[in-house]
Amino acid sequence: TRMDDWHRAHGATFEHVGQWMRAWYYPQTGESMQEAVNREVLAARTTAGLLDASTLGKIDIQGPDAAEFLNRIYTNGWLKLGIGKCRYGLMLKDDGMVMDDGVTTRLGENHFYMTTTTGGAAGVLDWLEEWQQTEWPDLKVYLTSVTEEWSVATLSGPNASKILKAAGIDISLDPADFPFMSMQDAHIAGLPVRIFRISFTGELSFEINIRARHGLALWQLLMNAGRDHGITPYGTEAMHVLRAEKGFIIVGQETDGSVTPHDLGMDWIVSKTKPDFIGKRALARASMSDDNRKQLVGLVTRDRKRVIPEGAHAVLEPNQPMPMEMLGQVTSSYYSPNVGGSIAMAMLKGGRSLKGGTVYLPMLDGDMIEADVVDPIFFDPNGDRING
Repeated sequence: TRMDDWHRAHGATFEHVGQWMRAWYYPQTGESMQEAVNREVLAARTTAGLLDASTLGKIDIQGPDAAEFLNRIYTNGWLKLGIGKCRYGLMLKDDGMVMDDGVTTRLGENHFYMTTTTGGAAGVLDWLEEWQQTEWPDLKVYLTSVTEEWSVATLSGPNASKILKAAGIDISLDPADFPFMSMQDAHIAGLPVRIFRISFTGELSFEINIRARHGLALWQLLMNAGRDHGITPYGTEAMHVLRAEKGFIIVGQETDGSVTPHDLGMDWIVSKTKPDFIGKRALARASMSDDNRKQLVGLVTRDRKRVIPEGAHAVLEPNQPMPMEMLGQVTSSYYSPNVGGSIAMAMLKGGRSLKGGTVYLPMLDGDMIEADVVDPIFFDPNGDRING
């Protein structure tokens, strides 16, 4: 990204995400990876954290039929979304399985700005083009990839508003004037920006989009403005921990092409009134509501310091003979300093009926990890922190 030189100068370790190299974590002298990630995660919830989110896919959607097009692509409704408002959407394949997710914002009556997962950006654009060109050629809608045109700095935490004010923001950040899931054009120290009040951490968060050529300048400006407010750059590993604490899914991690919104406990995002959307007929199949499908749950280890390896399989009876009957697999697993122990998300057969019970995770060395099945939201379950 345009902030790459800064990340390298400040000791970032990188990981591959899609076709990008992203800052993974920022170890200080003598810190292990876990110590660095713990520090970054704690900062994002106690003072402020800054994430380079420039790699998210971005698609500019325009035309008189843009709202109708999105209404068919996503499972939820889009026709009545107000200008300047944001909405989270799930995209399904025609077999009813989750394909991608992201937040899309209405910039004008016939103008939308879609974000996708980093690794899914090209595939989503291809998917949209296929439907627009071959199935709905009568719709007047135009799609343009703008991923590399915008740099994005995501500022999260209780001190986020203070830092933006110190940086010279020229709009009111009061929640009454700038509510959650809305967007405003603004200037920071004279630089024009689009600011989205959306959050992948559950904290007060501002996703600041700026023309790519100004990305590094914005990042340095925010770091300088936040020096007295505890600002801490955080990487993708801390991002994963923060979203898992809130039970937010990552497509491609909690999903694998065989997962429906119902499996994820996300029935709320599937419209009951729309006449059609991609995947609607598939969701009506009886097998899609089978109570024994794999369902998203949370796992909390009895040994709170023990982190379950991702990919580990769960069983109900630890002493059964080989081959054991597997319930499903752990999709995400981390140590959470905010919770004070290990947290995990898993897709287990009949998972929701197992809540309150115990599962066992056999290890290759013969060890057995014991975990309680819980809701997959481990921190701030009521969302009280979203306004700071």
